[in-house]
Amino acid sequence: MGFRFRRSFRLLPGIRLNLGKRGVSTSVGVRGAHVTFGTSGTRETIGVPGTGLSYTEQTSAPRSGSGGHTLLWLFLFGLFLYAIFAG
Repeated sequence: MGFRFRRSFRLLPGIRLNLGKRGVSTSVGVRGAHVTFGTSGTRETIGVPGTGLSYTEQTSAPRSGSGGHTLLWLFLFGLFLYAIFAG
């Protein structure tokens, strides 16, 4: 067991700033699908909202380039635009 710290702030619709014990990260996406860029690399998460079920994949190591997941990026961008204009 150990001490844990995590705090998240909404910057804009679909963009969050996350503060934790190990560093700072930024999440982009909507409820159920987002990409997180941080000190541990890039992580993609897709889940079923309200269920607690999700799948997370580490797509790049720290300070690496793109994971090459163009389809997921397009999907997230579409959801982001939908959230802005429909909500």
